[in-house]
Amino acid sequence: MVIDTLQQEKGPAAGARHRSGNADPLALTHQLCCLCQRNDAEAIAVGEDFEYRTSPDTFAALNCRRCGLVYLSPRPAMSALERIYPPDYHAFQFSAEQFGLAYWVRSWLEARRLLQCCEGLPDDARILDIGCGDGFHIKLFQRYGRPSWNVLGIDASEKAVAAARKSGLVVQHADVQTAALPHESFDLIFLIATIEHVEDPVDVLLSVRKLLKPGGRVVIVTDNTGTADFRLFSRRHWGGYHFPRHWNLFNESSLRQLAAISSMQVTRIETIVSPVNWVYSIRNWLVDRHAPNWLIEQFSLKTPITLGAFTVINNLFQLIGKGALLRATFTRPQ
Repeated sequence: MVIDTLQQEKGPAAGARHRSGNADPLALTHQLCCLCQRNDAEAIAVGEDFEYRTSPDTFAALNCRRCGLVYLSPRPAMSALERIYPPDYHAFQFSAEQFGLAYWVRSWLEARRLLQCCEGLPDDARILDIGCGDGFHIKLFQRYGRPSWNVLGIDASEKAVAAARKSGLVVQHADVQTAALPHESFDLIFLIATIEHVEDPVDVLLSVRKLLKPGGRVVIVTDNTGTADFRLFSRRHWGGYHFPRHWNLFNESSLRQLAAISSMQVTRIETIVSPVNWVYSIRNWLVDRHAPNWLIEQFSLKTPITLGAFTVINNLFQLIGKGALLRATFTRPQ
């Protein structure tokens, strides 16, 4: 089988120890393509939790032959979420104290991107951040947005919500399908680094559609499988796999299909720059090769030199529309 071949080619990743108490395999479930609802896919990668070592399992990334979606199957059961998102997961504590210069650079860049997406919003706009984590983007709205905007957040992780509320933010502990939010009440909804984590992207977008006012829009930012770094590292080490936490990964074509299935109009799909997948692809490769820890730690969210170098590299690919991330704007029809 293809999966067996990939495993034989690369072997297990033994460059980092498993976390204490997490040596037991995870409960896993087999999946169909969430867009096609078919089992017509080929295995393109086998990898492990190189970053957090939350289990000893190996995971297969499948590529749907019909729509091009890349998805994890089998993937962790919903009961395993608390384990695969440990307390030190970066989205629960992305702060200047933890990440230094990288935090301030990202804050400046993300603030500019957020405000670009807010063009044309009314003074009394209602904005929702789904999968808000510790509230990083909500804080940027408070600092740089209009004071009259009403910005709310929701997250399915209790740890993330606790971190956000500790900062005094208004964040609801819920997923978008069950959140206590009024329908047709939001002008703009964000899914930033979120859609790849959810169990059913189609169900999420249908729920988002209900929350949007007619003519309201949703902005999705997610990893792009149509990139040079994906082609180079796709068999095992690509940072965008984020094994086992990224369950559905898109290119432009599969994002357009997601919009069509969800009865949303595509306003715009573009790519934007990010060095993260380049940096973590190399980090994963080093972990797999038993590299010394001092070298591995030069490739992380806390290393401004390597992040800066790969920002320059990804800017070159951005010139030809091959940036590391996809940013899609969908509109609910009037």
